[in-house]
Amino acid sequence: MGATTFGITGILLMVLLFLTRMPVAYVMTLVGFLGFSAMVSLQGGLNLVAKEMYATFANYDLTTIPLFILMGQLVFGSGISTRLYSAAHVWLGGVRGGMAMATVTSCTAFGAVCGSSPATAATMATVGMPEMRRFGYRDELAAGAVASGGGLGMIMPPSVVMIVYGILTEQSIGKLFMAGIIPALVVTLLFILTIMVWCAFSPEQGPAGPSFSWRERFRALFGLGEVVFVFGLVMGGLFAGWFTPTESAGVGVFGVLVTSLVRRQLSWVKFWAALYETLRSSCMVMLLVAGATVFGKFMAVTRIPFEIASWIGAFDLPAVVILTLIVLVYFLGGCVMDALALVMLTIPIFYPVILVLGYDPIWFGIIIVLISQMGVITPPVGINVYVVYGVSRGLPGGGVSLESIFLGVMPFLVAIIVAIVIMTIFPQIITFLPAYLL
Repeated sequence: MGATTFGITGILLMVLLFLTRMPVAYVMTLVGFLGFSAMVSLQGGLNLVAKEMYATFANYDLTTIPLFILMGQLVFGSGISTRLYSAAHVWLGGVRGGMAMATVTSCTAFGAVCGSSPATAATMATVGMPEMRRFGYRDELAAGAVASGGGLGMIMPPSVVMIVYGILTEQSIGKLFMAGIIPALVVTLLFILTIMVWCAFSPEQGPAGPSFSWRERFRALFGLGEVVFVFGLVMGGLFAGWFTPTESAGVGVFGVLVTSLVRRQLSWVKFWAALYETLRSSCMVMLLVAGATVFGKFMAVTRIPFEIASWIGAFDLPAVVILTLIVLVYFLGGCVMDALALVMLTIPIFYPVILVLGYDPIWFGIIIVLISQMGVITPPVGINVYVVYGVSRGLPGGGVSLESIFLGVMPFLVAIIVAIVIMTIFPQIITFLPAYLL
């Protein structure tokens, strides 16, 4: 059996194991181990698994992940997210769909200190859904805005997906963070425009709420102090070169912890809950990284990624057509697979192709994050949809049906597609800040 046949057999086996609901990290590790052992030796496969597991959990760069997750958990536990939403509501709540716009804006701000899409969706569902229902918003717009806005936690730095992409491709995490800022703001603006158009055609979806005076609006901005402070500390330090991404994550955790203690809004119960969720989420991500690395080594031995790169490079097709096909694979894969797992699974295959086509790896990383943002709200996986569905069941007024949430996210999917097209036509939107500041 040739190397390519081994690789294809391994991929098919992996797909079959996915259908059994076996955890993705275990599937990638098992298939990578079996394939590598079959092609090299059993001892080589055992050494590979032991080495990669140890290397992943001992990797200093990966400490960025638990630190940023902890920062997001502390933000949630200390009530900073509630003040974010209140400030956005005061500024935007007085127009049609204004509270949905406030929710999307709050998701962007929360993503700036969180980095997790499901955490952002869960937080905003808890804070925003009851308020939108109280002012007569339909479930489609309210739940759709929360689930879609939660995806902004993936694109607004710090982002766990960006960190993992940077580690797997050996790209600068700092440059990826810088590259994600403008696209996150562009997607936020497109979401707001989507809500405006939706409410213009269906006013009953988002009736206007109470208006606030300019004095009340400027007073509400004081509630954003912690977010501005922490985001400025983390990103400003990266801009100035004061510390590395890993050090910036530690500084961010320290900043949130200090501001929470000064306000006396972080109890021991919430602190321990933040530590528990950080440990659980970090172990999941670490195992995914280790599993993807083992599977990637198996793919490297089969030479499938390089064969695909050479095969595609031999086609007399425009690079944009090949890129479109890759984007389509990510979109379809995101419909049936967790975004982070999909990125780690496919990067060893598609990254060499992107290099052959001559695309900027930083630009491609942000495009992948944008496509992954679509995956968290598309059926049948749509993790953010299920997060909002689960949270809504415990809210006043009862839960929101899955049909209503999936219907509500469809207009926002169109907005993300428009954003991807814009950034493909004008890649400078992504590459400007990293090239200018780093």
